[in-house]
Amino acid sequence: MKRVIVLGAGKIGTSIAKLLAECGDYHVTLVDAEQQALDRLEDRFAICKKILDVANEKALVEALSQHDAVVSACAFNFSHGIAKAALKAGVSYFDLTEDVETTTSIRQLAREAKEGQVFMPQCGLAPGFIGILGHHMFNKFERVSKVKMRVGALPQFPSNMMMYNLTWSTDGLINEYCNPCEAILDGERVMVQSLEGLERFSLDGIDYEAFNTSGGLGTLCETLEGKVSSLDYKTVRYQGHCYLMSFLTRSLKLNRRRELLKEILEEAVPITKQDVVLVACEVDGWRDGVYEQESNVRKVYNRKLFDEPWSSIQITTAASLCAILDLHTQGELPAKGFVRQEQVSFDAFMANRFGQYYQVGNGRGI
Repeated sequence: MKRVIVLGAGKIGTSIAKLLAECGDYHVTLVDAEQQALDRLEDRFAICKKILDVANEKALVEALSQHDAVVSACAFNFSHGIAKAALKAGVSYFDLTEDVETTTSIRQLAREAKEGQVFMPQCGLAPGFIGILGHHMFNKFERVSKVKMRVGALPQFPSNMMMYNLTWSTDGLINEYCNPCEAILDGERVMVQSLEGLERFSLDGIDYEAFNTSGGLGTLCETLEGKVSSLDYKTVRYQGHCYLMSFLTRSLKLNRRRELLKEILEEAVPITKQDVVLVACEVDGWRDGVYEQESNVRKVYNRKLFDEPWSSIQITTAASLCAILDLHTQGELPAKGFVRQEQVSFDAFMANRFGQYYQVGNGRGI
């Protein structure tokens, strides 16, 4: 039985711990700095609980050394320190970060990995699953012109002017809206501005918009540079949301005061578990000399798991990381150093017991 330590007892960290523990193949320890966070985990789950400050490097290395892998579900600003401790402890490292600079620093640490030790950041939904899907679809063509990747975690019943509810990390959301974004244009990697590139589309009778946000592509720009003419990632929202976020971040300059922006959003925008995750990938290219387009679109809805309500963003984020960890444990991924999401087989991911959660809902093009 593999020993996994999950750092961070928030919604996603606890969800990861539950999925891993309930499958019966992992001995799971859930760690947090606050007893109150650990107390929210019901005793009916076979999960060990441990209080630990991840900023205490000595204590963290000691805790990690007793496990085979560490999963960081902490805020991205802790990720480098956790990855550094994982390197010292000789354990494999997985996280959910969308922060580009954090991933770069972890990649540098991975150069010193021991045999059998991997470092896999960006294992969630976007970055994460969307990169696995995008690379899979790219490989279905002989030559590719364009890859479009779109992801949105949306309330099913939007009722405020922003047409949005908080469904995951507010810090991560602000990062996406304020940091520059990678893309490929005319075959070359470029940086584009977040909250720009606005487009509108309809799906299943619902009107959406999509716009540039940071981090969703992971390392895919580097992988596909020179192989595609165009590659971009955009976040999906209900129409009107981009305009209001641009007003907050740019007109009011709250992109320079992110703690204040976080306080405003968490005070004014309620959380919901009644959400839906929309994932769409579209590729234009040539097969057998014919210029074709293929799309893969799916929706994953909130549902009950383990007799409790889970939001769709909980399900998709936690299931993605668990599937990747599972594939690593089964020897289906590279065994040393930095591993990119696009090195994960889409077919193996979807066949995995955790990856199958992406089959839930209104999936098409599978």
